Amino acid sequence: MNDDIPSAKIRMLKGSLRCFVYGLLGLIPLWGLPFAIAALVISGKVRVQEKSFWNAARPYRIGGVVCAAAGTVFWGFILMLIIYSAVISGGSGGTYGMSGGE
Repeated sequence: MNDDIPSAKIRMLKGSLRCFVYGLLGLIPLWGLPFAIAALVISGKVRVQEKSFWNAARPYRIGGVVCAAAGTVFWGFILMLIIYSAVISGGSGGTYGMSGGE
């Protein structure tokens, strides 16, 4: 039973560091959104383990969550703008309904 405690702490520390790395990757344009979402999921799993053990890497987890949340909000907004722009243009090649000087 006592052999399981160190391995649980190690998994928690590795999860916190993984959350931090994925959170930083979440700030990358276009490719960052899946990493940011993964960082938020990993953070939730680590936070559950923090209730049982002290997490020395807690600042890394928090930093990862901040980066992931910022990346998710920012790149999600950019993605929505791109989709909105494509829907509004209606496939007219980006002219947005203007005559184009005809």
